[in-house]
Amino acid sequence: MFGIPGKQAVTLTPAATRQITRLMERDGAKGLRIGVKKGGCAGMEYTMDFAAEINPMDEVVEQDGARVMIAPMAQMFMFGTEIDFETTLLDSGFRFRNPNVVETCGCGESVKFRDEDATS
Repeated sequence: MFGIPGKQAVTLTPAATRQITRLMERDGAKGLRIGVKKGGCAGMEYTMDFAAEINPMDEVVEQDGARVMIAPMAQMFMFGTEIDFETTLLDSGFRFRNPNVVETCGCGESVKFRDEDATS
């Protein structure tokens, strides 16, 4: 929808690709849908859900068997983002390295985007 011809909206690290592929196979999902919603200290939060179907308005990124669908409202906030999956001694989860983020809250659960005011 907001794509740049010949350029994927997001990139996936090998660890993220392995984890998404594993989750797709385990749950029989078509992929992982990523979105954003208002909330948290900084104003916006990422959402992630398994997707049984691909929405025609989703931006679809496929890499090495992994499929990520970016919900329409999130597309303009996600371009240029690298998605990783990290495991530490205390937790594991997906990490978003997003050049559109200008601020994060102290707990790391919410973000503020450069163009966030444009959606209000």
